[in-house]
Amino acid sequence: MNDVTPPQGVTQSLDQDPAETREWLDSIDSVLRAEGPERAHFLIERLIDRARRSGAYLPYRPNTAYVNTVSVGQQPEYPGDRALERRIEAFIRWNAIAMVVQANRKSAEYGGHLASYASSATLYEVGFNHFWRAPSGQHPGDLVYIQGHSSPGVYARAYLEGRLSEDQLAHFRQEVGGRGLSSYPHPWLMPDFWQFPTVSMGLGPMMAIYQARFIRYLENRGLVAPSDRKVWAFCGDGEMDEPESMGALTMPVREGLDNLIFVINCNLQRLDGPVRGNGKIIQELEAAFLGAGWNVIKVIWGSRWDPLFARDTRGILQRVMEDCVDGEYQNFKAKGGAYTREHFFGKDPALKEMVANMSDEDIWRLNRGGHDALKVFAAYQAAVSTKGPPTVILAKTVKGYGLGKVAEGQMVAHQQKKLDLAAVRELRDRFNIPVSDQDLQDLPFRKPAPDSDEMRYLQTHRKNLGGYLPVRNSSSPPLTVPPLAAFKSILEGTAEREISTTMAFVRILTVLLKDKGIGKHIVPIVPDEARTFGMEGLFRQIGIYSAVGQLYTPVDAETLMSYREDRKGQMLEEGINEAGSTCSWIAAATSYANHGIAMVPFYIYYSMFGFQRVGDFIWAAGDMRSRGFLMGATAGRTTLAGEGLQHQDGHSQLVATTIPNCRAYDPTFAYELAVIIQDGMQRMYVQNESVFYYVSVMNENYPQPALPADAAAGIVRGGYLLQGGAPGKLRATLLGSGTILRECIAAAELLETRFGVVSDVFSITSFSELRREALECERWNLLHPADEPRVPYVQTLLGGREGVLVAATDYMRNVPDQIRSWVSQPYVTLGTDGFGRSDARAELRQHFEVDRNFIALAALKSLADAGKMNRSIVVEAVGALGIDANKADPLNS
Repeated sequence: MNDVTPPQGVTQSLDQDPAETREWLDSIDSVLRAEGPERAHFLIERLIDRARRSGAYLPYRPNTAYVNTVSVGQQPEYPGDRALERRIEAFIRWNAIAMVVQANRKSAEYGGHLASYASSATLYEVGFNHFWRAPSGQHPGDLVYIQGHSSPGVYARAYLEGRLSEDQLAHFRQEVGGRGLSSYPHPWLMPDFWQFPTVSMGLGPMMAIYQARFIRYLENRGLVAPSDRKVWAFCGDGEMDEPESMGALTMPVREGLDNLIFVINCNLQRLDGPVRGNGKIIQELEAAFLGAGWNVIKVIWGSRWDPLFARDTRGILQRVMEDCVDGEYQNFKAKGGAYTREHFFGKDPALKEMVANMSDEDIWRLNRGGHDALKVFAAYQAAVSTKGPPTVILAKTVKGYGLGKVAEGQMVAHQQKKLDLAAVRELRDRFNIPVSDQDLQDLPFRKPAPDSDEMRYLQTHRKNLGGYLPVRNSSSPPLTVPPLAAFKSILEGTAEREISTTMAFVRILTVLLKDKGIGKHIVPIVPDEARTFGMEGLFRQIGIYSAVGQLYTPVDAETLMSYREDRKGQMLEEGINEAGSTCSWIAAATSYANHGIAMVPFYIYYSMFGFQRVGDFIWAAGDMRSRGFLMGATAGRTTLAGEGLQHQDGHSQLVATTIPNCRAYDPTFAYELAVIIQDGMQRMYVQNESVFYYVSVMNENYPQPALPADAAAGIVRGGYLLQGGAPGKLRATLLGSGTILRECIAAAELLETRFGVVSDVFSITSFSELRREALECERWNLLHPADEPRVPYVQTLLGGREGVLVAATDYMRNVPDQIRSWVSQPYVTLGTDGFGRSDARAELRQHFEVDRNFIALAALKSLADAGKMNRSIVVEAVGALGIDANKADPLNS
């Protein structure tokens, strides 16, 4: 019988009746022996429930003992040949290290990481050998979010598989010549290999959660066949401090995502030092995940500890394990067996006696669970067998495992990129790599012979699992995009009726949803703002996706636009959650590559809470070659009037230009919006371009005109002549976008009627697209000096215009400044630089100096500067237009 040892944090003095305690424990022991742990768990839970219902306060303890969740008796038989797997893993470890060290011998600029994969190699190898299925005719394939810093190990495995060449490994992080491998998982750079960019810490976990939910979305809507497909997300324990890593833990629980498995590599170290030197990161994470409702599996101790646990009849070993903090565990691995004997086992005389017959080497070799394939397999098997909640596996490892004294368990492990000859020799000998002393300095790549047992084993296991991973396929069938004529009602305008471009978007979306060809592929995504954007009519029309349907009668059930949840619902209503909404959008936008079916996601949100709030996710979306539409609603610093500084967006159109494959547009009219969306769908879903769109839409109502003849091409390219002025001596050209285009139109009338200046008005749907095409022309001309120069479209559009140019937008001046290099005339830009504030639109536009009066004044001033107008007219115009020359500068006020 074991002694009555109190749980962690409970002192012996609290036990007022040890004999009674022993009776209860004996009873549980009896149940465990006779009926198993499930019955014992049921009884304990019933007792706790009974006590609480009787009014007793029982504090919740969200932790289990600091031991493996899967006991030795529960471990399944290991299905693999451990001798062969150890040899394969040894070659992979060697080549991963050789890759990084060789690169850094060429130049320290290349960088790279050794320690992360060294600590997690066994976690990956058990998955590759026994669990992770590749997409094939028999299975859609598992999705594995590989921790970014472990990429060298994945490349090293692909080298053994024959998918990567020795030359490619030799050019790790040397990509410009086209022969190298990317530093981390980057689908943009290796589009046939990597699926998910994960090295911006924290993004992978949240993207994996919403990817798992999107699989269920597709299955429940009948778009893909149901399967046992899993999403595996590998994370580091230090990475879990990123808010995104744990910011959506409750969602997969309420959605019942048992297709989701997190594997957290708890090597106890981050870049600078311990993750939780004064505590235990595994226990902390267990508490958080258990509290959220996850199934938690701990893999802490390797098999070499099992005999010691069997002899620990008094629970002393477990108590010491629980008392030690992670800073101590780091020392135990870094300082060897003698140190561990004294400072770990020496904490109790009985414990020290337990290991008296073990050598210091034996003690140092006591392994952690994450380095033991049998323990890892048992955890993985339990995870894939779990029904109901998602699973997290907390695997304890050693940072820099196998790298020897220079890095194993050391504070500097993450920065270690070079090894001296002694360290290389130690590594070779430890993993028994066939490299002679003569060749050792070169750290050559090595692989077993093609007909060796190791290679046959490796290839056979991957063949049995459907093929190789990671792999990215992008050959989904093209969609049938409706022609522009399908949007006839939008293109014809609204006559005198006033609507916003947001409402126009809802009408466009409705047309698409009703289209028999593409309708089922549309994925509307909203962050709890559907009513704000006038989309509530879609609640009943297409339903809101819910994994459980609707278990209640909504309070507005009798209305035409009631809140309807449905397992087959098409809209993703994500609540006040821009990060989660963006992850849902990414999952849908990459569905063509990950699920073999192209989806068309439209994520509509407050434009202010897009790029500046979740910009890192959107950058990752670009890397992933996402295809879809981001709709920045209530856009423009003066258009979203009363909401004020935190809501008024004057820079999203600028930030969007930082992502190379993002096409940003700021349309004014409904017909422009229809043309842009239809052309975008054609490019993404028929021509298979790896681009996505950011389109700003506004909440200001005004009459929507009809599509002018021959304007569609210019709308797509970035601008077109909207309104030509009559002949006149004094001329100005006004460029506008978004709602400020209407101020340009009003300014043109004002200039002509009051100052005799005739204006041409251009609608600039995208300053960034004009700039993009102009840069392409400039580059071509630079590289082909003997050929006829290409003329940028913006020069064709504006070149030869008499007079001066004034551009005004509802965004910072940097937006229209993008085309300055290609404008030959005097060019003045107006914008909304500065913090927003609450007021009406007219007052805000006057404050930011983008209303018709300031546009007109800018044109007059520019004409005077060009010597075409008497400056006194401009002086008089300041007063005549009601402009306060001494008003505060909006940039600084």
